Amino acid sequence: MGIVRRLTEKPWLSPGLHLATEDGAEVRALPAAAVGLRVYFGVATVMFMLIGIILVMRMGGHGISEAQAPDWKPMYWPPLLWFNTAVLVLSSAAWEWARAAAQRGRTRGLRAGLIAGGALALIFVIGQLVVWRQLEEAGCGITATTMSAFVYLITALHGLHLLGGLTVWGRTTAKVLAGRDAAQVRESVELCTIYWHYLLLVWIVMFGLLLMI
Repeated sequence: MGIVRRLTEKPWLSPGLHLATEDGAEVRALPAAAVGLRVYFGVATVMFMLIGIILVMRMGGHGISEAQAPDWKPMYWPPLLWFNTAVLVLSSAAWEWARAAAQRGRTRGLRAGLIAGGALALIFVIGQLVVWRQLEEAGCGITATTMSAFVYLITALHGLHLLGGLTVWGRTTAKVLAGRDAAQVRESVELCTIYWHYLLLVWIVMFGLLLMI
């Protein structure tokens, strides 16, 4: 029996997408927010993938000789980058803790997980800004070399995506602190957790790529 979407359905007015079978029975599908998040993942993945491909093409062919490549010189990697990566891992773990608490209806654990996840994410963003200053002081500013320009581009785009997630985190956390129970914010917490795991994966892949080139 085929499944078709009802033409009269307005998904932007309902909490989720609905499908109808030929006999009129309605089947609830993924929430609109979940569908939107998957579309966003696809677009963001393509964007970061293209940046990675261009980076490899631009830097991979160099003989690592400054005479052969005037805009190339060894990149300085501040030790703080590894600390920031660890902080982002902990932030993702805190979100997983919050999701588990929401699924079990434990509002206290949910509150603690949200606060920890958001605070660690803020520390990561601040740490990345400090890394920018350290790169500038080491002579690897945004206009120093092509490599440093890519480093600033990747960290800036990743940071902007993280700040976007923090906006949703702020609204969700405010609801929990205002007295909403875990069941009322469970969907938001689950989507935010997936979003944070995705940003962690993107950072690990892009940072690893930078280190290998």
